[in-house]
Amino acid sequence: MWDPEIYQRYGDERSRPFFDLLARVRTGAPRRVVDLGCGPGDLTATLAERWPSARVEGFDSSTEMITKAAALGKPVEFAVGDVRAWEPEPDVDVLVSNAVLQWVPGHEELLPRWAAGIAPGGVIALQVPGNFDAPSHRALQALAGEWDALNDVGIIRRVPDFEAYARILTRRGCTVDAWATTYLHLLPVKDGDEHPVLRWMDGTALRPVKAALPDADYPAFRASLGERLADAYPVENGLVHFPFHRNFVVARTPQGRA
Repeated sequence: MWDPEIYQRYGDERSRPFFDLLARVRTGAPRRVVDLGCGPGDLTATLAERWPSARVEGFDSSTEMITKAAALGKPVEFAVGDVRAWEPEPDVDVLVSNAVLQWVPGHEELLPRWAAGIAPGGVIALQVPGNFDAPSHRALQALAGEWDALNDVGIIRRVPDFEAYARILTRRGCTVDAWATTYLHLLPVKDGDEHPVLRWMDGTALRPVKAALPDADYPAFRASLGERLADAYPVENGLVHFPFHRNFVVARTPQGRA
């Protein structure tokens, strides 16, 4: 279960990759824009502002997220939907997937289908995290290994890097712009606050753990992780330095296809 309020704790930091991704999408007047995994919808709404004549749609598997998105009252069609079940259509000129595909096993097989199905000259813009070897995730993986209830839970879901995605899409004839960026998030800490990296992980990486552990056990797991994160990311001058690596791909499909 996704919690929109927890996910948006660090809204500025989480939204920056979205805008960096869209800055490389050079499409003047798309007919239809689809955001797969739109979350609470605030970023999807900016797509409608950028392309006011387009039909803009946002899909997410979380009912809680779509409820939050629909309440924005923006000119966007929001609906609950599974990324794996979404079918591309030839009037889709821009397809966005921002920090979503890491939650979709086997998504590499979806990309060729999307590239073949959207409009000729259409754009697929995707962004995925690449911080799976960061101290935060190493600590989470190590701690999860100490809990029998988590033995069969996929705690860390690795995804390809930007070069691997580029290979997948160039094989479909796409023109690809791919890159990686490491952001340094300077997260403030006030007296009495929990460690900010723990609060960050509440909204994403800790979700599978919370879903798998009994309610009575989860606070102990979370507290133990917080101790490890405090060692890995010490507070300096009231800030925690939290590097976060992300991969970006903007692929344009061939203009003419048989």
